[in-house]
Amino acid sequence: MPTGAPPPPSLRIVRRLQQLRPDVSASRLKRAVLDGQVTVNGARVDDPGALVSAGDAVAWDPNLAVRRRTATALEVLYEDDDVVAVVKPAGLLTHPTEAREKETLLSRVSTWAARRRGGRPYVSVVHRLDKETSGVLAFALSRRGLVALQAQLRGHTMDRRYQAVVEGNLSRPAGRFDWPLVEDRGDRRRGVAPEGETGVPAVTDWTVVERFGIATLVSVRLGTGRTHQIRVHFAHAGHPLVGDPVYGERRLPFPVPFGRQALHAGRLGFTTPDGEEVLVEAPPPADFQALVAALRKRSNRSPVPVERPGKAPGPAPRQGPRGRAAGGARGSRTRPPG
Repeated sequence: MPTGAPPPPSLRIVRRLQQLRPDVSASRLKRAVLDGQVTVNGARVDDPGALVSAGDAVAWDPNLAVRRRTATALEVLYEDDDVVAVVKPAGLLTHPTEAREKETLLSRVSTWAARRRGGRPYVSVVHRLDKETSGVLAFALSRRGLVALQAQLRGHTMDRRYQAVVEGNLSRPAGRFDWPLVEDRGDRRRGVAPEGETGVPAVTDWTVVERFGIATLVSVRLGTGRTHQIRVHFAHAGHPLVGDPVYGERRLPFPVPFGRQALHAGRLGFTTPDGEEVLVEAPPPADFQALVAALRKRSNRSPVPVERPGKAPGPAPRQGPRGRAAGGARGSRTRPPG
């Protein structure tokens, strides 16, 4: 090299890895960095945005043990330039309240996005889950992503499926609740609009998955997405969610302690701004699965499945306008049939 020539420019570590391993995709190499399987001069580097110089020894060892995630790690099910879908654990707020909590799912997504994009990336909440509800949520990573997902929410075309355990034995295999809701039923709690009063439209379709005698596992699909909609509708029908501290009317002697509402958002389907249809799924957390297993054992009989795996609960016989009704390891990403 001639005297006085500028030194070779630094490169981001993923770019250097692409030069070394052109046979491997950039996304796989980025994951290797995040998993701590890449070293620079013998030291692990887990920042995909890290810069390396021409003289640095960069190596990737796929057999190197993946670093364990910390308690604040984020489980990402899908990501592109406009949208990310992640798993929210129970007990974590979707976003800060007036108390300005620092540890929320939004803060985790923002930290995750900053590591990949640098600076202060665009991250916006699209929809939310209650603090004690687990499951899949989508966040917008661009303005066009936010506009696209909000349009699907308004048009009720976003596919949102839940699993819930409700008290009692639902007498029918499927049904629909379409009672309008009000923000305050008179006790500062949300509820079904009284006869003669106007509320906001709310539609909840449900299908029985398994019966346990004292409780029922149901699959739920939202036609609308009002706050506490599932919890209010099932409580009004006389079947509050197991463990619901707000809308539960009684505490039955369930076989295992369950200190939150038994509700999990297990499936989310949406269309990206580029027109790609995405469907992501996440299994219920361990406490939810333990509750179902204990109820199954207590029922002392074989499970009674009434829904085929993957079959969506479709519109079923409707409930009356105000009267009470008689009495799904790692998240996966799939594509629905085109």
